[in-house]
Amino acid sequence: MQNLFGEGVLSASFIPVYARLLAEEDTEEARRVAGATAGLLGLTVALVVAAGIAVAPLFVTLVAPGFQGAQRAETIHLVRILFPGIGLLVLSAWCLGILNSHRRFFVSYAAPVVWNVAIIGTMLLYGHRLDQYPLARATAWGAVVGSALQFLVQLPTVLRLAGRIRVHAIQVRGHVATVVRNFFPAFAGRGVNQISAYVDTVLGSLLPGGAVAALGYALTLSMLPVSLFGMSVSAAELPTMSSLGGGKDDGHAALRARLDGAGRRVAFFVVPSAIGFLAFGDLMSVVLYQSGAFTADTSRYVWSILAGSAVGLVASTLGRLYSSAFYALHDTRTPLRYAVVRVVVAVALGVTLAFGGPGLLGVDPKWGVAGITAGAGVAAWVEFTLLRRRLARRIGGATFSGGHVTRLYLAAAAAAGVGWGLRVALGGAGAVLSSIVVLATFALLYLIMTWLLGIPEARALWRPGTGDPGLR
Repeated sequence: MQNLFGEGVLSASFIPVYARLLAEEDTEEARRVAGATAGLLGLTVALVVAAGIAVAPLFVTLVAPGFQGAQRAETIHLVRILFPGIGLLVLSAWCLGILNSHRRFFVSYAAPVVWNVAIIGTMLLYGHRLDQYPLARATAWGAVVGSALQFLVQLPTVLRLAGRIRVHAIQVRGHVATVVRNFFPAFAGRGVNQISAYVDTVLGSLLPGGAVAALGYALTLSMLPVSLFGMSVSAAELPTMSSLGGGKDDGHAALRARLDGAGRRVAFFVVPSAIGFLAFGDLMSVVLYQSGAFTADTSRYVWSILAGSAVGLVASTLGRLYSSAFYALHDTRTPLRYAVVRVVVAVALGVTLAFGGPGLLGVDPKWGVAGITAGAGVAAWVEFTLLRRRLARRIGGATFSGGHVTRLYLAAAAAAGVGWGLRVALGGAGAVLSSIVVLATFALLYLIMTWLLGIPEARALWRPGTGDPGLR
């Protein structure tokens, strides 16, 4: 729900309009657009939160039909607690849109820290006092408090940058009407993405072996490079791409240049992440998760899901960047169409691989969960290819070459090969210690090899102040 109403939709509809007004120094109109957007978003969120609390049983049935008895009842309870927090996180996304448009990225992306601190603090406070379900409820309330804090820590900076904003939900005209028109295709596109996540959860709930929990652990890991390198670069570039001025040809040339630099930066970090998931997914699980009931077998189970995620990690991350380029052009419909294609392909492949793959390979049906992420990965490449071709026709030319990405893959694969040799040599060492050593060696070797290959992004990391200014 947060993803559906929050950052993605606002990035597509609000930021391009607001950032362009700031670039044109029309501050009064920018304030009016910001206030109207806040009012409309607040009204929508209030209705959604009320409806979510009322129909929580139906919501849980749709999302996790495999849950029964006490598990289902507790999930309903947690959903009702969490919905108000979701509403606050959506309003926090409005703050993020304002801050990003003013090129103030630190506060907006540091704010979620207080949300996490509230959750972790609740767990530390009650972890040894409450049983599992009561602890889950307490943690959910901690998340709601954290949501409020995340919104409040951003608000003073927002008000200082944007000035006196009058919040209202009327006078939907002019630039506000443009935001609203762009909102609905973006909302539908984000909704299509949520359908994909919903289908993954449904399929996982029908598989044995704690597939839903393992899928959640793996998706948390796989989203790290997407969030750190894909979403962050896309968010940082969107206001600039939206405010590019000049004639049509000049604007498109500038947009191509921004997209080229951003794509290279994203690929530089995400390619080794994909190879790392494929080669060392179990070691990552050991370092981050393994303790108590999370055993070595669980780490290997999560590894299989991460290996599936590695298939489409680069494509899904670059796809976000290309979608942002369309948003900067005030085109939210093209990403929507291709998102529909991706979801159809992902669902078809996910069902086939999740339930047909284990039988074909003669393995336990629980391993079918890896087919869910692998199918989604193939679908991500389909979407990325469509986005790239369409954008090339729209603004002319092509962005960074496939040869550049190939060199990154070769460097990451070579580093992984050395890492595997070190892993074998350290076989008798402690699991966590050896995992950290192997992963650190893999990362360091990748940086060295890309530097030797003359990759500008690597040179800029080794020599701060050189290379593409965007890297800094």
